[in-house]
Amino acid sequence: MDKSPPKHLLETIYQELLPRLQIESVNPRNPIQVSYLPQPWQLLGKGNYAAVVYHPDYSECVVKIYAPGRPGFEEEVDVYHRLGSHPAFSECLYAKDSFLILKRLYGTTLYDCMHLGLPIPKQVIRDIDEALDYARRCSLHPHDVHGRNVMMYQGRGLVVDISDFLHLEACSKWNDLKKAYYWLYRPVLRPLRLRVPYSGLDMLRKSYRLATSFKTSCCQLVLRLTRFKCLKR
Repeated sequence: MDKSPPKHLLETIYQELLPRLQIESVNPRNPIQVSYLPQPWQLLGKGNYAAVVYHPDYSECVVKIYAPGRPGFEEEVDVYHRLGSHPAFSECLYAKDSFLILKRLYGTTLYDCMHLGLPIPKQVIRDIDEALDYARRCSLHPHDVHGRNVMMYQGRGLVVDISDFLHLEACSKWNDLKKAYYWLYRPVLRPLRLRVPYSGLDMLRKSYRLATSFKTSCCQLVLRLTRFKCLKR
């Protein structure tokens, strides 16, 4: 694929998409709201700060548009600049005015694989591990890598969302997902070819969040008690 987007796609974005698109981020903890998307543009996905859309005539590209007033655009451009070209990541073809044109990645998220009962081979996990190691070699810090941010395509692993790779704080989501893959998925779910309903996956996700929050609170409490004891001495 050419490293620059088609000229007519850019014209369509500036003349048809941006003037008419209506997106809003009401709560930074929840996905943004897309009130209006002009035809024939299609919504591919949305996060807490941005929406991802594509035009049927340019299906090899996606456009990621940040909601007004939400941060992250400059940071994401920086991440893509550092990553350059790698088979497990997308590439940035254009970035300006709070939107990016990216090379489209095809596949099924591991989250959806669990729901559909699709087998997830070890190679997918190895590919994602290698991609995250590559990102670290690019002076990045893989963060918020979970089942909805990684995909499988033709038996290979892909990393979809890199927007938080400049965050310095530790994140164990990918390591925790790998533990679940080797301890639960491969020995139990895969042999039975179980399809996990989205309600069950959401319950697991919420339970994980609660457990992580509890663990963080406990660690903070221990640190405070330790500091208090040191001050009393």
